[in-house]
Amino acid sequence: MGTEVIAALREKLKLGWSPVQISGHLKHHGNPSVSHETMYKYIWKDKQSGGLLFRYLRRKGKKYNKRAKQNAGRGFIPNRVDITLRPDIVEDKTRLGDWELDTIIGARHKGAIVSMVERSSKLTKLVRVPRKTAKLVAEALCKSLKPIEAFVHTLTSDNGKEFAYHESVSAALSAGFYFAAPYHSWERGLNEHTNGLVRGYFPKSTNFLEVTEEQVLEVENLLNNRPRKILGFETPLERFTRVSENML
Repeated sequence: MGTEVIAALREKLKLGWSPVQISGHLKHHGNPSVSHETMYKYIWKDKQSGGLLFRYLRRKGKKYNKRAKQNAGRGFIPNRVDITLRPDIVEDKTRLGDWELDTIIGARHKGAIVSMVERSSKLTKLVRVPRKTAKLVAEALCKSLKPIEAFVHTLTSDNGKEFAYHESVSAALSAGFYFAAPYHSWERGLNEHTNGLVRGYFPKSTNFLEVTEEQVLEVENLLNNRPRKILGFETPLERFTRVSENML
């Protein structure tokens, strides 16, 4: 960002403005403008270098700072970025490219499925992994989402240790990676709902080591080609395809 934008960002944050408001205000008045996502990234980098800009965010930067220093949730995750720092636009579910993540565990912890759901189109990606390790989960995320990297802006998961490689995933996909507050499953409500749909095909008694990749792909296709009332009875695949083609 240019020096003028940085100066405006620092000034307006102290007045209680959000990055969305700052970016929009600059653009409205014909000044040099930068997207609010870029402003958030600047704030995160400032925090990592010891800066205090994050404390001016309206979503309680101090709360995030406290969690980052503690063993939040089910296990300590290095350099965890809290959901309170996620761009406001994600909440609107209006743009394509904001994903919720989780793992579905097999019976007696035999294998797992990494589930990914895009918030606006409801498109689902499912990848089977033999073990729920951070390395395998990161590889599954990158393998599945890299082909559509242009439509991956943010990733939001729970605090499971299997997402400990979030920084490598974020770098590989050029996307922000955020963690929901511990025990706040509603912050990934779409993903929780989708996992329930997956369980309709793979109940909790399922040993995922005995499930083939073809079977997982079949369930993914069934979910993506099922009309959804919330989408005006488009299927997730139809909505994702239509919107993504218009964006290219």
